[in-house]
Amino acid sequence: MAHSAYVFDAYGTLFDVHAAVRKHAEKLGPQAQQFSFVWRQKQLEYSWVRALMQRYADFWQLTEQALDTAFALFPDADRGLRADLLNAYWALDCYPEVPEVLTTLKQSGARLAILSNGTPSMLEAAAKAAGITELLDEIFSVDILRTYKTDPRVYEMVTNHFRVYPEAISFQSSNRWDVAGAKAYGFRTVWMNRTGLPDEYPDLAPAAVLSDLNGLPLLG
Repeated sequence: MAHSAYVFDAYGTLFDVHAAVRKHAEKLGPQAQQFSFVWRQKQLEYSWVRALMQRYADFWQLTEQALDTAFALFPDADRGLRADLLNAYWALDCYPEVPEVLTTLKQSGARLAILSNGTPSMLEAAAKAAGITELLDEIFSVDILRTYKTDPRVYEMVTNHFRVYPEAISFQSSNRWDVAGAKAYGFRTVWMNRTGLPDEYPDLAPAAVLSDLNGLPLLG
């Protein structure tokens, strides 16, 4: 077995970050897709800014703040949906191939983990809703460090916990910036490029690029 552990980013990699808006898209109207995109982009932007300022606020607070910004930028959106959208975020749909791929990797003897900006409660709820809790050996949250990816200390949590060198870890993320951070730390990285985006960090290239998780067990 080439890698002793497979570690996954959560949001956008295992869990569909746009599922919350999609559940209420009809009420949000034709702007729903763009609304969801802005919510996600602001959520990430706030995490980077907070990390750089060293003024931590947890990921759930940032998720709420980002949603409020989305409502401000889309004044026609019904603010009465705020609670429904936040509630939906606790049980995001996982991508359809996730349970089978994780099961295959688990059966190979590899250890499986999530490494995410999400709070422990957010991640535990999402894993439970997706039915993958029993497949995971560990859920790593940045919350204990009070900072965000791509701080090298985030990736170091994994190697310290599993007592392995970085190259023993296969790290998967749909976020190219996250892949770059993990690559810089020394992980074998796989970019889950689900939407066919261009590569923005050619100097920190992933070992492989996949359109979904199905090809991961074949990489070794």
